[in-house]
Amino acid sequence: MNNAANPDRPLLGIMLMLAFCVMAPFGDALGKILGASLPILMIVAVRFLAQAVLLGPIALASGARPQLTSRHWRIIVQRTVLHICGIALMFTALRYLPLADAIAIAFVMPFIMLLLGWAVLGEAVGPHRLAACGVGFVGTLLVIQPSFAAVGWAALLPLGVAVVFALFMLQTRQIAKSVDAVTLQAISGCIAMAILAPIYLVGGALGWDIAALPRPTGNEAWLLLLTGIVGSIAHLFMTWSLRFAPSATLAPMQYLEIPFATVIGFVIFRDLPNGLAAIGILVTISAGLYVIWRERVATARPTPVPAPPAA
Repeated sequence: MNNAANPDRPLLGIMLMLAFCVMAPFGDALGKILGASLPILMIVAVRFLAQAVLLGPIALASGARPQLTSRHWRIIVQRTVLHICGIALMFTALRYLPLADAIAIAFVMPFIMLLLGWAVLGEAVGPHRLAACGVGFVGTLLVIQPSFAAVGWAALLPLGVAVVFALFMLQTRQIAKSVDAVTLQAISGCIAMAILAPIYLVGGALGWDIAALPRPTGNEAWLLLLTGIVGSIAHLFMTWSLRFAPSATLAPMQYLEIPFATVIGFVIFRDLPNGLAAIGILVTISAGLYVIWRERVATARPTPVPAPPAA
């Protein structure tokens, strides 16, 4: 498929991203519940198994047969590895942190993406956006500080999530218009299982705790299934949103994930950010929205036309 065959449809992209912003923190909440009693790798494995089982038949029935090049396969594998690491880090962080705090800390991701583009790709980034990045990092530190005092180094795990998902989003944008979203997620689920299966085979033989497979209770089994379904559908919505709308349009929407996470965290766990963390969340959101606004200003600024040579 080429980009001309998939024109941007911003309203549809925004609605899909909104659905992702509701479902993603709910999936994280399920992971937090399960992480209290089950190994993290087991939860991650079930998450991707559900993705492969749910979306594989749909992808086959759709008749989509994308012509995948070696570049496509490389991006899909890299994206899948990043996805596994990001989910594992987030579920680990949620063992120690309130839901809203962990997601708010992870929202340093847009600043990391901006700095990666500046430092690695040589993209032009003005002083206003660099200053906003600094303010955003300060806001993140305000969220981290009370959590760090309570749980120590585990409070820094969402920073790892931010780095991993910044790279994940860059990879997704590269391939979202070339491969159907259902097919992409189905292939990723199968690749994830191909990666995780050897870990379980070797780890089980060597007695690694990380590869333990305890038998879940009835409630845990249902929650595991729901985690896989919610996570699969949420990231399907996210991939679809990037297919129909540019990332600059969708970026402000992603910040809705923080208030949704706050509500879900309060309803399920009775957790609310404390005063300092709440201030930090507001600072981070404000700085992030300012970066997005400056990005739009820079994009909309007309390119100067050189004057004709003198006669």
